[in-house]
Amino acid sequence: MRFLSKPLAVFAVLAMALSTTGCATQSPEAKAAGETFDPYEGTNRAVHGFNIAVDRFAFRPASKGYVKIVPEPMVTSFSSFSENLSLPGQAVNALLQGNLKVAGHAVFRFTVNSTVGFLGLADPATEFNIPRVDTDFGETLHVWGVGEGAYIELPLVGPSTARDATGILVDFFTNPIGYARNNPADNISLYAEVVRRMGDRGRYSDTVDSILYESADSYAQARLLYLQNRRFELGETAEITEIDPFELDTEGF
Repeated sequence: MRFLSKPLAVFAVLAMALSTTGCATQSPEAKAAGETFDPYEGTNRAVHGFNIAVDRFAFRPASKGYVKIVPEPMVTSFSSFSENLSLPGQAVNALLQGNLKVAGHAVFRFTVNSTVGFLGLADPATEFNIPRVDTDFGETLHVWGVGEGAYIELPLVGPSTARDATGILVDFFTNPIGYARNNPADNISLYAEVVRRMGDRGRYSDTVDSILYESADSYAQARLLYLQNRRFELGETAEITEIDPFELDTEGF
């Protein structure tokens, strides 16, 4: 039943999320001009405030304590472990995108790091010059021609879009690791990702703090940086026509 329930959940989540993206659409002219599409800004700002509160009182101090107490090599190892767990899912996405080369790299990296690299705690694949892989179902939807959709800030996750939010949900259900009979723990990929994010938050604390706590408008700052970076990753060249983050009063950022 578990094997059957997950695919059904994938289809349900995908259908629901894609139908939701169609509830708000951007005009072709605004899209071509690179305008930010944020029809849910009021709700997004409320979620942003919630996320900042969680970060300030929980995630930020925990992350700073984590990188202070845990030796740097171990922080790197845990991040490598999380990345390794994501590779089967990335291989699936590469196949769905029709990119056999990237799928092969993902499978090869997972095989090498899971064996020689002690379940991914080490990264010998990089030493063997096997290219890194970085893809997800949001990119798969982009390849399939699905539009970016409205900007959305997700609770506990942060900046996203309607398309990428769908990708996050589907990736959670489609990673083959979740179907393994001998999983050491349910949702191990999720736990590993939380630890990886703690390492990143602790390592880049000053930069993240400057965006969240020193910007004149941290919501607009985070939105602009996310959309610019994501569009660059996907090869979308349209510039975003809103305030440049470096023109904001970031008090040293």
